[in-house]
Amino acid sequence: MVVFLGLVVCSGFSLAEKPTYIVASDISWPPFEWVDEQGNYVGFDLDVMREIAKLEGYKIKIVDVAFDSIIPGIVAGKYDIGASGFTITAEREKVVDFSKPYWSSDQAIIIRKDSGLNIITALSGGRTVGAQRGTTGASWIKENLIEKGVNVKLKLYETYPLAVLDLVNGNIDAVIQDEPASKASVAKEKSIYIAGIIITGEQFGFLVKEGDPKGILPRINEGMAKLKASGKWDELVAKYFGE
Repeated sequence: MVVFLGLVVCSGFSLAEKPTYIVASDISWPPFEWVDEQGNYVGFDLDVMREIAKLEGYKIKIVDVAFDSIIPGIVAGKYDIGASGFTITAEREKVVDFSKPYWSSDQAIIIRKDSGLNIITALSGGRTVGAQRGTTGASWIKENLIEKGVNVKLKLYETYPLAVLDLVNGNIDAVIQDEPASKASVAKEKSIYIAGIIITGEQFGFLVKEGDPKGILPRINEGMAKLKASGKWDELVAKYFGE
């Protein structure tokens, strides 16, 4: 009887369902997340999420969400994890909790090669700079230029690819975007280039609801440590960034 009960208990554990966490990402931002030609969700952030889920014994469901809707959705409990190149900021930490940093970045200024502008003239003289809504790039333009009286306009977009497209088509004068994604943008569009880098020293983190009620953050942090120890992290970096 004892043996039989032991088998039942063990069987119960083995058949237990793994939890499924909903990962929200703005899937329009290579090399961190985008949709490939076959319609698959790919990118560094998403592959890291998949690898951590395998290592830590849970499942994930990735959903495409507008960038500025991810944190409100996390707060409301619609999503469990935000994975979309989020810079760790004091303002965001008021409403969500972040993992340990996983990437460092500065801001890049992109302009057209035929514009005759440089990083100084592109950010003054009534020029229009594009940025994605809710990003630290948009905040930098507001806080460091507009609010200090510099004559520059900020145009906000739902996604960065839309901002870059407007730049290519001559509808705006520049785009401010995180450096790794800017490198991907100029590699794809030969008519634009990075005019300069603004040193902001940002660090990206994955995020969860404040207080981490589902206990996800330790699993994410432990999973990242395992990926780095195994060499898989370096493989993903090489795959998506060529480093």
